[in-house]
Amino acid sequence: MSTEKTHSDTTPPAKTEARKPRGLADRGPADLAATEAMMATIREVYSRYGFDALETPFLEYTDALGKFLPDQDRPNSGVFSLRDDDDQWMSLRYDLTAPLARYCAENWQNLPKPFRSYRAGWVFRNEKPGPGRFRQFMQFDADTVGAASVAADAEICMMAADTLEALGIPRGQYVIKVNNRKVLDGVMEAIGLGGDENAARRLIVLRAMDKLDKFGPIGVQQLLSAGRKDDSGDYTAGANLSQTANNAVISSITLFKPWFFERQTRLERAHRFFNRGWRKPFSIAVYRKYLCDILQTSDLPSLVEEGLQEIETMRILIRAAGYETDRIRIDPSVVRGLEYYTGPVYEAELLFDTADEDGKPVRFGSVGGGGRYDGLVSRFLNEPVPATGFSIGVSRLLAALQALGKITTTSEPGPVLVLAMDRDAEGMASYQKIVADLRNAGIRSEIYLGSSGMKAQMKYADRRNCPVGIIQGSSEREKGTVQIKDLILGAELQSGGKDRADYLAKQAEAQFEAPVSDVVAKVREVLARRG
Repeated sequence: MSTEKTHSDTTPPAKTEARKPRGLADRGPADLAATEAMMATIREVYSRYGFDALETPFLEYTDALGKFLPDQDRPNSGVFSLRDDDDQWMSLRYDLTAPLARYCAENWQNLPKPFRSYRAGWVFRNEKPGPGRFRQFMQFDADTVGAASVAADAEICMMAADTLEALGIPRGQYVIKVNNRKVLDGVMEAIGLGGDENAARRLIVLRAMDKLDKFGPIGVQQLLSAGRKDDSGDYTAGANLSQTANNAVISSITLFKPWFFERQTRLERAHRFFNRGWRKPFSIAVYRKYLCDILQTSDLPSLVEEGLQEIETMRILIRAAGYETDRIRIDPSVVRGLEYYTGPVYEAELLFDTADEDGKPVRFGSVGGGGRYDGLVSRFLNEPVPATGFSIGVSRLLAALQALGKITTTSEPGPVLVLAMDRDAEGMASYQKIVADLRNAGIRSEIYLGSSGMKAQMKYADRRNCPVGIIQGSSEREKGTVQIKDLILGAELQSGGKDRADYLAKQAEAQFEAPVSDVVAKVREVLARRG
């Protein structure tokens, strides 16, 4: 019997390709440090307002999350889901609000009421990824559960304004925009979309309205009619509203009169005006007058009037606290696309320009939003539980702060590096003693634990952005000394530009010998030169 091996027997198995799924991102030390610095500021403001920290799991039972994303037919549409060993569906959370509702309902008897909490964490969307659109992203939320008064909504808006200013965003470059879903729901009721039988269609309309900042009036009109095809060729089915209903809906969020949208040229004008940020502060009386004109009535639906009165109450409270229209103001374009909002809704918009993918200036736009969701917690309980909250998009806000120069993602200084010149037991023991003394003194430091020589170790120090290198060969060890290298100054000297006397003086600072007993003090001197 032949024992000769075939080619297929000896071919090594193919290596697994290193790749990450679409819509996900890796994050390095500089990005993590910048994010943590920003979140520390947000946390301080939220805490100052009396909110306490809370954390909920990434996974929730799918029925507890509810059907507030486009997941009408199967658990995996809109959310990432798996079946547990007891056949129950679980899903990765798509926001931090639905898990909070579950937590409050589960612990309602033992919680202080109102219950005020903040939460930061990753959320997940099973949606098509694209530029700036990720399947995993971080949110930072604050919510008040158990307060029916719109004073809680007013407070959330004031806290949002204070948070943006604490992060260094000046007045005039941001605004907190306020509207009320009762107004929008009343408009839909007036155009014949009231009742449970129209719930699904109302949601399509709400999501279309929520795209106003992204697509402008023309895009919203398409989504309210037959549908819209994006640049990639993907088609989104529309709400199939009549032209009259379509015009009324767009008018209610832009405050252009309905007849303005009857001609394409006027629609294009509205689109240009809107994209330039034409909206100005106005009063509830003006808002009511526009709605009466849009709906062709002098007697608005009671739901609309209720929503307008809530906005007016919030306005009185907000102005009494010293927040003027340059910080918080009424804006009918605020919709919020999730189904669970029931009252006041708000968005934090940044007003400065940035460049789009084609290099054209566009307003930076929304970095957070929220609103009242009085029905979400009570889904689990036999009693009404009012609630309101605000969510910051962490990555988007970080990008805004970088664009404004308020935060940097440049690499922080690396550790002091103790080079491994001799790898025998005696040499490594000496290096371990040096690095232990540095760490005990609170100085970030490490020993090079690779197998490369000195040249490669210096390259490693450069890639790690190490400010100081410590070298001890056998001769230095016998004398009880080390060589200390100021790696930053050394790099500056290599770039030239110094006269000879200055160069020699700096060279003496860039590398010098010191007793082992003085290592901590000498390293501190070098680090102090770096600030």
